[in-house]
Amino acid sequence: MPFVRGAEAVTHEVHGARFTAYANPGTGSRDLAAWRTEVPAGSAPVPHVVSHEEVFYLLSGEVRLTIDGDTADLLPGDAAVAPAGSRIAVANRTDEPARMWVTTRVGLTATLGDGSTLTPPWANHRPGTGHAVPG
Repeated sequence: MPFVRGAEAVTHEVHGARFTAYANPGTGSRDLAAWRTEVPAGSAPVPHVVSHEEVFYLLSGEVRLTIDGDTADLLPGDAAVAPAGSRIAVANRTDEPARMWVTTRVGLTATLGDGSTLTPPWANHRPGTGHAVPG
């Protein structure tokens, strides 16, 4: 189906952030995954290495994004590109939540600092899989 209504989007919660999936195999996308990330106020970064390139676009609030040691504070309208294999971390040092739109290729994985691998369902979800929280 080419349309995903906001009320139908599936939300996942990991490390205190909310990821609302709009495009992935579960919604009919074969190649791309896209979601809205809500980064809570005062959240600490969770560094991880991404398997695929990710594009971030800040919708509201402010985040501090670190990509391979380069850090920038993003404001609404700012964007960033994290290359495949880069180490990224997102923090929100403000008193207000922030919202980002993120896009990548289907199949993304993230390797956390402890060596564990996260296969985020919002970037890989297929019907009948993943752990969802009603949006």
